[in-house]
Amino acid sequence: MKILAIDTACDETSVAVTTGRQVLSTAQFSQVVLHKQWGGVVPIIAKRAQEEHIQPTIEMALKRARVSLDDIETIAVTFGPGLAIALGVGIDNAKELATAHHKKLIAINHMEGHIYSCFAQNSKGNPDFEFKFPYLVLLVSGGHTELVLMKDHGQYEVIGKTLDDAVGEALDKAARIIVDEMVYPGGPIIERLALQGNDTFIHFTRPMARSNNLHMSYSGLKTALFNTVRGMSDQERVRHMHDLAASFQQAAFDELVMKLEKAMKKYKIYWVVMGGGVSANIHLRKMVRKLVQRYHGKAFFPTSPKLYGDNAAMIGVAAHFHAQRGDFVDTIDSLERNARAGL
Repeated sequence: MKILAIDTACDETSVAVTTGRQVLSTAQFSQVVLHKQWGGVVPIIAKRAQEEHIQPTIEMALKRARVSLDDIETIAVTFGPGLAIALGVGIDNAKELATAHHKKLIAINHMEGHIYSCFAQNSKGNPDFEFKFPYLVLLVSGGHTELVLMKDHGQYEVIGKTLDDAVGEALDKAARIIVDEMVYPGGPIIERLALQGNDTFIHFTRPMARSNNLHMSYSGLKTALFNTVRGMSDQERVRHMHDLAASFQQAAFDELVMKLEKAMKKYKIYWVVMGGGVSANIHLRKMVRKLVQRYHGKAFFPTSPKLYGDNAAMIGVAAHFHAQRGDFVDTIDSLERNARAGL
């Protein structure tokens, strides 16, 4: 089954053609340049850019896969969570395509897509491995930070989550505080600065370290950084920019890894999946890999650099398993966006 997948969850216009777990083609338009001057995503700009680029992106994905819509059996689209007016663009186009070309339609949760980014294959079917349930899933992005128990395909239980800011959101805000500019996205900036910094320069309290649950919190960490920088002169801030970034990043990631280890001990599960935009951070991946190796487990990350952020390929791969279960949209017109959808 060939699937045309569409993802417009936020500021990426992404389309892919997939079959099974294989990604045959991807096409993507990034809006980072459009939002950079504002220091974050501006909803109306995101919507207009989605509307402008969705059709050319669909055409490019089909062309790269060397297929036409006649070769496509199913349309898959992200219905949420995400930016509501951006989600609507993808959904409207998917519904139009499914109706006009008599295709089945599958609605995919964006966070489920991030999980399946770790199981995607290239067009030749690599990497090739079998699923071994259950998995512990750590989802880390600009809008979400969750620990999920994945019992089987389509069977999820959220066992821990952030009580306030997502880790990606915290990194974005930290970059603006440290650099003192409207920078976006902040995560890669923090990562680059931290490479040359001393992560013990400041010891930030790990807010939920002593709690017995698996939840996380980042608003207090962000406030601690703000108060630290406010107590510095501009010269001190610039001189210690790398150290501030390294200290903040380490504290943020320590929180994730501590909760992940607590979940591993509680559920006796040592196969770990990590997806979402923040999983692109090399330091975080090393921390997770080191933890899992101590328990003789295995860590799975997105299988290609193109799959770390928002993308349609992961939506297509997830849709394959929905199709196997016959999980199609009953009435195409009934599909609506859900900006706060949970797993």
